[in-house]
Amino acid sequence: MNKKRLIPVFLVLAAAILVAGAVTLNNRKSSETMTDNNTPATETTKSTADATVEFTTTEGDITVRLFGDTPRHRDNFLKLVREGYYNGVLFHRVIKDFMVQTGDPDSKDAPAGKMLGTGGPDYTVDAEIVYPRHFHKRGALAAARQGDQVNPERKSSGSQFYIVTGKVYNDSTIGQIERQMQMAQKQQIFNDLAKEHKDSIMALRRNRDQAGLSALQDELIALTEKKAAENPVALTPEQREAYTTVGGTPHLDNQYTVFGEVISGMDVVEKIEKAETNGQDRPLTDVRIISAKVVE
Repeated sequence: MNKKRLIPVFLVLAAAILVAGAVTLNNRKSSETMTDNNTPATETTKSTADATVEFTTTEGDITVRLFGDTPRHRDNFLKLVREGYYNGVLFHRVIKDFMVQTGDPDSKDAPAGKMLGTGGPDYTVDAEIVYPRHFHKRGALAAARQGDQVNPERKSSGSQFYIVTGKVYNDSTIGQIERQMQMAQKQQIFNDLAKEHKDSIMALRRNRDQAGLSALQDELIALTEKKAAENPVALTPEQREAYTTVGGTPHLDNQYTVFGEVISGMDVVEKIEKAETNGQDRPLTDVRIISAKVVE
């Protein structure tokens, strides 16, 4: 790790760690959608079977498979579908070459131009990030959530989800993304270590002990390098194949719970993705889930 690249972050943490906690490195597009809820989701069954759900939308039908190895998300999703929770909700956030998002109950009767994205049930769902088995390839179904600063456990929204569209990357760009992932991992490790040492940092600052701050920084950098080496970050061959052929959004990997995938209807998702939107990424013409059903 380049020591100079960590120094500014160290100083920022030293000054603000008691107020804001660890720094989040989430991309704006991947951290804005949130719910205000934090109570536990319903209990899950012990089944490890996949499940299938079909959506009828104003643009056509979309069928998704829910993964059996993310049972909390699977069971919660099936519960909401059976209750009719998704009937009438809008695709309230659409970004070309990125994703389409829905599941906000406040969108059902929302007037044109209303900002959406904060609605949901009175609970969140504990994260089930099964990475790298499930990743953000094109067609992946994943749960929206609050950003890391207020949601360090990465709990999912109780109802909001997105379908990945993304884009295709060449080998060179994939290599750059992998290096960015490695840097982000080291930055996160460093942030966590700095947070653990916040009392020492603040004491050294109060005493204006620059030599002590520098020594502690060197110690944390060394620990960061050691921890990163023990758990190296690298894309799997399957990820590389997917991102260089069908595409996706690799910068979201290992950050959000991917709990399913589209098995038919990606052409419908593509139509939704191309909708003209306003400044809040809401389609100017409403795109709606008419109904949803479990395919038994």
